[in-house]
Amino acid sequence: MGEIVSFASNGGTASGYLAKPAGGNGKGVIVIQEWWGLNANIKEIADRFASEGFVALAPDMYHGKVTAEPDEAGKLFMALNIAQAETDLKGAVAYVKGVTGGPVGTVGFCMGGALSLFSACNSGGDVAACVDFYGGHPAVKYNWDGLKAPVLGIFAEHDDFVNPNVPVYDKELTSRGLAHEFITYPGTEHAFFNDEHPEPQYNPKAAAEAWTKTLAFFRANL
Repeated sequence: MGEIVSFASNGGTASGYLAKPAGGNGKGVIVIQEWWGLNANIKEIADRFASEGFVALAPDMYHGKVTAEPDEAGKLFMALNIAQAETDLKGAVAYVKGVTGGPVGTVGFCMGGALSLFSACNSGGDVAACVDFYGGHPAVKYNWDGLKAPVLGIFAEHDDFVNPNVPVYDKELTSRGLAHEFITYPGTEHAFFNDEHPEPQYNPKAAAEAWTKTLAFFRANL
């Protein structure tokens, strides 16, 4: 359904997977990868957004590197250049705004969830809605005062890596009067949305509910 496109990134060039709906246009969504890279799973999610009427761009945060090995993914995750990621995400948002002429949302998974929120905090108001699926990255720091978008947080019940941060996020957002809803799905583990994982890590029921919630959130806020 989609194609690889290039876009400007702070004087350089970045790339990503762009999927458009059958009608050719719609609301814009940035789909941000897990620590594996821009793999088939993330492209499929972009395609799913396109089938729901959105213009979806999945930027390649690793600039061509993809892995299925956890050890290698961990190395790529820790080596992520946060400053470069910020410029790539700003470029992705600007590109999609140029395509759609309208507001843009961000959504990401695991590492991408952290980058979705990071992008919204640093977009200067260009991100109008943010969805964070169990996001976390130790090097990502959030500019809470720069956040203008409502936030939907999707979390797993059993996730020791991410869940300690959730009360901190809630406190920061609440203290600034920023609209947000955090949902924790019972009986789930980190990355429960990824259908490439075997069950029980992949949880079909929770994934379906979270997908419906995400679509409704974007349709209400974009």
